[in-house]
Parts: sequence; structure tokens; C-alpha cells
Amino acid sequence: VSYSVQLKEPERKKNAVEWFRQNPHRLQLGNIGLEIKKKDGSLATANDIKNIDQQLDLWTGIITSSFTVENVPVTIQTVCHQQQDDVSFKIESPLLSSDQISIRIRIPFPNGQWKDVGNNWNSITQFSFAQQFTDSNAIVSVGLDTTHYRVSLKWRAVAKLEKRGLNYYTIQPNRGNSTFEFNCIFNWMFSQHRLPVTVPSFEQTYNSSLTSYKKFWLSGGAVDFSAVKDPRAFEIERRVVLSQYLTKIQCSSGYPPQETGLTYNSWYGKPHLEMHWWHAVHFAQWGRPELMEKSLDWYFTVAEKAKLIAKRQGFDGLRWQKMTDNEGDESPSSVGAFLIWQQPHFIYMAEMLYRSKPTKEVLNKYKDLLFATADFMASFPSYDPKTKKYNLGKGLIPAQECFDAVTTFNPTYELAYWSWALQKAQEWKQRLGLPRDKKWDEIINNLAPLPQLNNVYLATESTPDCYEPNSKYLTDHPAVLGAYSSLPAVHGLNTGIMKNTLDTVLKVWKWNDTWGWDFPLAAMTAARLHLPEKAVNALLMPIKTNTYLVNGHNYQDERLTIYLPGNGGVLNAVALMCTGADADKEINIGFPKDWKVKWEGLKKMF
Repeated sequence: VSYSVQLKEPERKKNAVEWFRQNPHRLQLGNIGLEIKKKDGSLATANDIKNIDQQLDLWTGIITSSFTVENVPVTIQTVCHQQQDDVSFKIESPLLSSDQISIRIRIPFPNGQWKDVGNNWNSITQFSFAQQFTDSNAIVSVGLDTTHYRVSLKWRAVAKLEKRGLNYYTIQPNRGNSTFEFNCIFNWMFSQHRLPVTVPSFEQTYNSSLTSYKKFWLSGGAVDFSAVKDPRAFEIERRVVLSQYLTKIQCSSGYPPQETGLTYNSWYGKPHLEMHWWHAVHFAQWGRPELMEKSLDWYFTVAEKAKLIAKRQGFDGLRWQKMTDNEGDESPSSVGAFLIWQQPHFIYMAEMLYRSKPTKEVLNKYKDLLFATADFMASFPSYDPKTKKYNLGKGLIPAQECFDAVTTFNPTYELAYWSWALQKAQEWKQRLGLPRDKKWDEIINNLAPLPQLNNVYLATESTPDCYEPNSKYLTDHPAVLGAYSSLPAVHGLNTGIMKNTLDTVLKVWKWNDTWGWDFPLAAMTAARLHLPEKAVNALLMPIKTNTYLVNGHNYQDERLTIYLPGNGGVLNAVALMCTGADADKEINIGFPKDWKVKWEGLKKMF
């Protein structure tokens, strides 16, 4: 089986691999800010900005920033259009009247590195040029390699666009006005001679934000912790509210999100499909399935390339990519190419969508992709004549990525997920009046059992020593818990053994070497086991990677300062802790009995 992976190869091949990991990558389209002159004519620096106050109104999506420079006040409203790629600003300050404020627009050059925060100004060429059409209208045209787009600009009042350097422009308002409204829209450029697009006004953008955010907050689910006396409840509520906002703006587009969303690039700006579940499923749980559906439909555009991966490797159906770009090209990786747990995600999300809209229309829309997903899953396991069972692996790396691909087989989580997804695919067949697939049933009925030792589930069958004190397998994701977190008890799972497993993991795991979604993962397992105190403790475990900043972002470390799968995980976990799973007759299974948690509009997990 051929995998897109870099091993011990000559330097030339190594360079080629790196090129395909880096390209194509997302671009920072523009950096928009202010240049403020002091009384002596010099530019104000960060140290000159005093009395800073910045407020984000979650209800409207509007940011209001205020500060002073040399005791002169400046107030700015920043707002983003909800249907167009437009951002708008309203600036109010006496400094405008004295020509001391101008708008700065800079186009950064991509750095081609793992992380790109859009501050590389060391481009060697001029790759943009500007044209001003009227006193209140201009464009900046950008041509960077094969990418061409326009930054269309519009402002209210008279101002002049000036070039200040390579890919560096300013808009200088005329004297006399103490208010300046400015709009910027980014649009794809198909022709060098195309006229500027119609740019919304600040008022139109403002109203778009007000209307859309009100609609968002009044839709879907809500959770109220106000009657809970335990002080821990406030922190959970804070994370819930801010995570809803952050995932709305970062994870609800027509593409699977990237871990750092739209804020900056990590992993060269490429999405990872094994994280798609953590980014998107909570939308359906919180009664907003349409936000999940947008990125789910992206799979139609990349299915042909997923089919080619499966065909190249000798499998049936579609093998979904792991690290990919928006066009579905697989990025080479010594780990990602061997992961398989992204494969059932499509079935899971399609089933969540069907539960919200149980119609033949939904079944017919997704059936071909869902069945082809299952076809790969049925062709991937290998038959073991000694056990007369089908194994997952060798030749895989589980969700817990510290395992060797060549020797690893039968990871507990993936076995449970495989069994659940193939059974769900058979349900889709029956809903459509189609006969059950015999090959799928062969795998369902003969898939290797969940590996266990001493009444504890193992991470993988190939590592019976995984819980030993000095084991190297006590780091990264405690994925063994996944067999009873997002999933119900399937494939012979014993809840008593899973309770022992949870207790073992909580006790021996090296939690300082984990990721943000590992804590919601453990909380969901505890909730399914009706262990509410352990669920709350897991969700709020005082570990660095479980840090949620003032703005709600899940901090991992200095390299990865935000991590959206953690935010999605919080929403997944809290919804399950409220509603329970399908098998539960009670509600609020994940909260202590004296917590009077109120909620509405949330949907159950399987």
C-alpha cells in the first residue's frame, strides 16, 4: 500500500515533500490599521496609546475600541458584513480634523512556514498596485504568484489614497471632519479590467451584523447556569457563550475549518479532516445544523480525489484525506497519511443532519458519498485466519498519534467507530428501501473485539503495556475514551470496563502532554457513565492546554495560541451533559444533582 509519507529519502525528495505540505496555502489578504501622528509629526507607537478600552458586543458582533493619544480621544467601531467579504470602520476623533489620522493598508507576503500570522513585510517585489477612481473610491489590485484579487475601498467624505512603499498604502482624509467611515471588501479578480465591485456602506454592514447576530443568538440551543451556586458553573457558562461566538465566526464557512480558524495560519493553513467532527458536530447538537451542513457539502467537491487515494492503495470507495487543502489534495505526512478516524466522520455528520431533517431529500443527497465511505471501511480491514476476525491494521496510526504505523493494529476507539459507522450505513440502506450490503455485514459481524486487559480497555491490541508507569503511550490524546464519548455502547462495549478505563486514564495519564479537545473527550465519557463530578472536573482540569483566554480562545502554547477544536469540544460536552444520549432517560447526566442547570433547544447525541 502506497502512502504519501516522507521517510529516509534524499534531500531532493525531502524538498518536494515540503513543497507539497506548504502549497497551496492561505493568504492574509490585507492588514488594515491606523497611522496616528503626534503633535511633533512623528508616528505614534504602542507606548503612546493610552486609556485603552475594547469591547466586543456578542449580541451584535460589533467591536468598539477607544483610547487616547496625547490625551486626545479616538473611538472606532469595527464591524463585518455577514454575507460579503467586507469589513467596515467608523472612526471618531478630533485628530481627524488636524490630518493626524490616516488609514493604513498593507499586504503581507506569505512566509511559507508552518505558522503565518500575516506580518511578513520582507517581500522582494511590488505585487500590488492601487488606483483611485473618485474622492471616495479606490482599489488595490494584488497579483501574488497565480493568485489575483482586489481590495475594493470606499469611504464617506473626501480622502486621498497614497502609496507609501512596497504593497503599502494609506488613505488620508481631508481636514475638517471629526468622523470618517471606511469600508473594505475583498473580491476575486478574474480580469485586470474589471470595474470595482459595489462596496457596502458602513451603515449597511452595521445593519447586516445586527440582523445576522440577532438571528444567530435567537436560534438553536441555550444553557443557563444562573441558578447554580457552585462557582465552577460560571467558568463553564463563560466558555459555552464565547465558544458559540468563536465557532460561528471561525468554523461555519463552506470549508472544513483550520485549527486556528481565520485568525492565522498553522499547519500552513490547511484543514485536518480528523478535526472536522470537533469543529462542526456541535452545530447540530445546538440546533444549528445548517452551519454544519455548509462544510459537510464540501466533501462533494473533493470526493473524486478521495476515490483516487483509495484506488491507488487498492481499496474500494472513498478514503477521505487527513491534511488537505480546499481542493482536496492530500498533503504528505509521516503521521497524517496513516490516520483513519476521519473516515467515519462523514457518516456521523450526515446522520446528525438526517436527525435534524429526517427526509428522503437528505438521504438521497448524501447516500452516494456515505455508501462509498462505507465501501472503503469494509475493504480496509484485513482477515486474520488465526482468530477468524478482521483486524484494523497493521498500517495505521490511531487518533492517539504516538503509535508506530508498521506495528499497530486494532485501536479500541477506531474499532468501535468502524462498527458504529458501518451499522449506520446499513440503516441508510434500509431507510431507502435497499438491501443490506453483504460485505459490510461481513465486517460488522466479524470485526476484531475491543482489546482489553485486566478489565481495562487498551489503547490498541498491539500495546498491552500501554498503561505501565513508564509507558510512552500515556501522552497525546487519551483516544481510548472515544469509544464511549461521541459514540454509544457499540461493538460489545462494556460500560463497567469503560468505567475502569476512565478511572485508569484519569489516574495515570500525563495530562500536561495533551490537547484542548482531550478534556471535553474525557468529560463526555464521564457523562455517559453518569459520573457528573468527574465530568465537571475533566472539563475544567487545570492544565495549560485546557486554558481558555479572556476572549474565549483555547490556548495550547506559545506556538499555538488558539485551538478551535477545544471550543467545539466544550460545546459537544456541555450539550451531552445536559441532554444525555439516546439511551438515557434522565437529563443533566453530566452535572451534579444540586446543579439546577436549565437549557432548551439542544439535541441528543447518539
